[in-house]
Amino acid sequence: MVCEKMEISSQKPLISVVIPVYGCRSCLYELCDRISASVSRIPADYEIILVNDASPDQAWEIIQQLKEKDEKIKGIDLARNFGQHHAITAGIDYTSGDWVVVMDCDLQDQPEEIPKLYEKALEGYEVVFGKRLERKDSWLKKKSSQLFYRIYDYFTGESSDHTIANFSISSKKVVDGFRQMKEQTRFFPLFLQWMGYKATSIPINHHSRSQGKSSYNLKKLITLATDGIIAQSNKPLRLSIQFGFLISALSLLYGLFLFFRYFFLKVPVQGWTSVMVSIYFIGGLIFFNLGILGLYIGKIFNETKGRPIYLIRETTDNLKSNNKRS
Repeated sequence: MVCEKMEISSQKPLISVVIPVYGCRSCLYELCDRISASVSRIPADYEIILVNDASPDQAWEIIQQLKEKDEKIKGIDLARNFGQHHAITAGIDYTSGDWVVVMDCDLQDQPEEIPKLYEKALEGYEVVFGKRLERKDSWLKKKSSQLFYRIYDYFTGESSDHTIANFSISSKKVVDGFRQMKEQTRFFPLFLQWMGYKATSIPINHHSRSQGKSSYNLKKLITLATDGIIAQSNKPLRLSIQFGFLISALSLLYGLFLFFRYFFLKVPVQGWTSVMVSIYFIGGLIFFNLGILGLYIGKIFNETKGRPIYLIRETTDNLKSNNKRS
């Protein structure tokens, strides 16, 4: 029994690298070569899981070729485009590593930073994020990202860091917890922060995008922020109630003012313009509040359907899912 335990403890840990793939077909060869070279410097075994999120550039063909070249590379082909964070979920469900690295496919996340994340994790952390102190993105992309996190933090009461994205390493305990999260609206780094495990961040090098362009424009960031806020907070509902009480109180005070002027100061109420403006104003607020309520009901409707978070068309080999979302 003692010999068996010693043999198990001498085994190298397995590091799983999960990469959602969309619009970066030309980067994949270089990406996998650099990951292999970087992780080989760690005393650990590794696997690379590439998740094709219905990439329009036929990236699945390249993933299959990479699999033939290196057995450590595995591929998952989603049935359609489910979105980056759903693709990350699919990759994580099929990992079997003691540690899981998540990174983007466009080489802005530098594979050479993986050993740094792993070394920091060995200091006793369950999650280590890569902190992009000098983001190599456009001015608009950086400002829209900052705006996204400010809005998100205001409505959720969280304290997020716009320099942190998906690039991270997580322990098996954290990954098992992530697999139990069933929400359709998903945002990988915020899920990890919500779980509350011991986490930290380290500065990493961030490279400019060499191929393609980001699919996250301002419109998509606003949609992502709206979905995240509704999924994580009911503050918009509480604000709408408070604003409704404020408008009611102001209307009451204004009515008392008109009442006093008419009966005590003999000042008649002038015209119907102010009445119509008030009606349109209150009507607009009602529709606005109904819209907020409708968003919440819509999200509830989507969650109660119980649909799968993703669907897989095929894999490169007989991958076994560790999905615990029963």
